[in-house]
Amino acid sequence: MPNTSALPKEERKAAKRAARKKAAPKAARTHERGAAKQKVKKAARGTSKR
Repeated sequence: MPNTSALPKEERKAAKRAARKKAAPKAARTHERGAAKQKVKKAARGTSKR
């Protein structure tokens, strides 16, 4: 994507939209969103989290 910091807002939007249309489509996900996130164990009832 080109550097659009010097352009006014409307031109910047048009440039970015054109770049998105030209870009190759993203591949399908291999796993669900958030599957790589670190899991947090549930605290026992009545205990404070911090």
